[in-house]
Formats: sequence, structure tokens, C-alpha cells
Amino acid sequence: MILHKGEILFHQGDGGEYLYHIKSGLFKVTRLHENGNMVLFNILYAGETVPHHSLITPKEAHGTAIALMRSEVEAIPATEWYRQLREDHNKPMEVALLLQEKLRFMQQRLDHLTVGTPAERLELLSEWLHDYSHGVDVTELLTQEEIGQLIGVRRETVNRLLRLK
Repeated sequence: MILHKGEILFHQGDGGEYLYHIKSGLFKVTRLHENGNMVLFNILYAGETVPHHSLITPKEAHGTAIALMRSEVEAIPATEWYRQLREDHNKPMEVALLLQEKLRFMQQRLDHLTVGTPAERLELLSEWLHDYSHGVDVTELLTQEEIGQLIGVRRETVNRLLRLK
């Protein structure tokens, strides 16, 4: 299936009838907390199968995945995924490799958060997104608030950093 910028792949709380293999594109994953705060907590990219926390056992979606650009996704019925996991002896290794890749991504993102200045963190995020977005600028994909959440600064700081670029 094809999703365009702003379209939703899955909603927070969805029951997990499907897993999704991202063939191309990018998605942001947001979570709405009970106090009304909306937090961007993940970026999904081509090659991933999601939700990650449902690769071995089903669980409702932790957040809402929203396309950041035109994206192609394969919907995989969860019953088929879990049947293959039980019956195909190669499937557990596939899942382990998917989880390893995401863990490495998260380690890289944490490294980026601990690098010196906010300007350096913004540059690292921009470079990383550039690789997955085919050159689309970070400001065309994410709001200043979302960029701030990903680099650990307030929106006002992002605004100032972008003016200096």
C-alpha cells in the first residue's frame, strides 16, 4: 500500500491485526499521553518491520505512525506472521536481526543526543534524516517542536539554530 505525507499507518492503541514492512519512505511515531502531551518518540525507515514490540508476540500499538513522505508499506496479517514464526526455523533469526538493527539505530540516536552542542545535535539529525529522506530537508519533514524533541532542546532553541544556518 502507498501512504502519502500525513497519512496514518496505525493508531496508538490499535489491536495489532497487522505488522507492517516499510519498503520505502519515513514515518514519525507519536504518543499522546493522558495529560495531553504529544511526544515524537521514534522515526521508522525503509527496511523495518513494525511495530517492533509485536515482532514476537502481539501488543497494541504504543503510538501513532504518520507518513513523513510518500511511503510504500506491505501489510502482513499478524496471524500469518506468528504462524511463520512458529513454523519457519529461519524466521526467529530474521526477527533477531530486525531487533538488532533497531537497537543499533537507538544507540546511534542516543549517541547523537550526548554530543556537545545543540547545533551539533541538529546537524547529526539532519545528516541522518537526509540519508533516509532522499535529500528532503529536516524542516520539511518535522516541526520545530518535533526536531527539539529529537535533539533534546526547546522549540525556541531549534528556531534560533535554524536561523543561524
